[in-house]
Amino acid sequence: MEKRDCIIEVTEKLKLETEASPDEPERWEKRSIYKIPVHAVNLNKEAYTPWVAAIGPYHHGVEQLRRMEDHKKRALRHFLGRSEKPLESYVEALAEVVHDLMDAYGHLDEDWKQDTKKFLQLMITDGCFILETMSADDQTINDYSPNDLIFSDHGKHNVIPCIKRDMLLLENQVPTLVLEKLLDVAQSGSIEKSENHVTQLILKFYGRSRTMRLGRCQHILDVYRKSMVKKVKEDQSTSTKQLHTEGSFNSISATQLKEAGIKFKRGRHERLKDIDFKGRTLKLPAISLDDTSESAFLNMVAFKRLHIGAGNEISSYIYFMNRLVSNERDVCLLKTERIISNAMGSDKAVAKLFLKLSKEILLDSDTWLDEVYINMDKKLGNIFGKHLFKWRYHLIHTYFRSPWAMLSVIAAALGIGLAITQAIYTVLSFIHRV
Repeated sequence: MEKRDCIIEVTEKLKLETEASPDEPERWEKRSIYKIPVHAVNLNKEAYTPWVAAIGPYHHGVEQLRRMEDHKKRALRHFLGRSEKPLESYVEALAEVVHDLMDAYGHLDEDWKQDTKKFLQLMITDGCFILETMSADDQTINDYSPNDLIFSDHGKHNVIPCIKRDMLLLENQVPTLVLEKLLDVAQSGSIEKSENHVTQLILKFYGRSRTMRLGRCQHILDVYRKSMVKKVKEDQSTSTKQLHTEGSFNSISATQLKEAGIKFKRGRHERLKDIDFKGRTLKLPAISLDDTSESAFLNMVAFKRLHIGAGNEISSYIYFMNRLVSNERDVCLLKTERIISNAMGSDKAVAKLFLKLSKEILLDSDTWLDEVYINMDKKLGNIFGKHLFKWRYHLIHTYFRSPWAMLSVIAAALGIGLAITQAIYTVLSFIHRV
């Protein structure tokens, strides 16, 4: 009898566990803010960890980030005072969409799910803090003390850059719907108008172009990612549906390409998909790199891995640049062409950055750069021929890399020429005597 009871109990438990929720696919579709997988965190914990500010529920309450909570409350107070709208209006507006906001988090703890009041309080506080931070450079906002630790001139130069970096962490997001609802109440406008206003605020804050419509964005990281990958004119051609890892270009760096006769051109737009190869010119988008670039790139890559439909543009770009930049000489060349702006301290650090990033990506078999790879391989083969190209590269790489090496080759050539001339003169003199 005991055995039978055990079978019945286990069967009932498994039935409950395997019952599909009717709204499960809908909730999956709403998810956009995820926790980084443990194996990725173990590889590079700092890249995914906030420096100064916890945004949203995942890092809320972490001891080393608690200092910022008092600053958030002050930002909330200033935001509400400036809007002259009752706090109840903001709470009511977010309460209407609280379940949508919760569903945006793929790994929300049960404590947050069970305490709607606490979750709403967090969304309003963090949302207002974000809006105040992004508006810090607005000259019309002058209600903060000159010695404010965050919103004074001192804070803008020393603290806000760290907050800006933290706001691009995947685990450190709030849905853009929070910011839109807050602005909707504050400005008594439509949600559509607030959506565009939020996107423009984010783009301005991160120094990105504000001339392009990005469509619906999930959060700040998504806005930043789309601003980097959105192409001015979307490609109409079909993809080659293959990962192009063979061929001449994949083993040739930027300096080697230049020595092979390939020219580099800085693109007009700072969007990663504006990479093109025509004739003998490789056009690349300008990019600024600093100590926060590694974190930003890895969090965009993580979003791509975890969010269906995010696209592989960032991973493809990292793979491409790692092939192009193998050492500091390649970085120096791209700096000279105004393609790379380096604030990382050294050119070697940039080369190491792309190498490190490339080790943490998984490249899809379908990449939008396949056409560029193939065109470059064809051009290198057609112009030089396989053996002639290798001979030309070896000559330049070995004997003409520095002015002193070049002078040595010229001197040796002159010496050989003089020796040959002397030999010919000696032979002619001998013939004349005979």
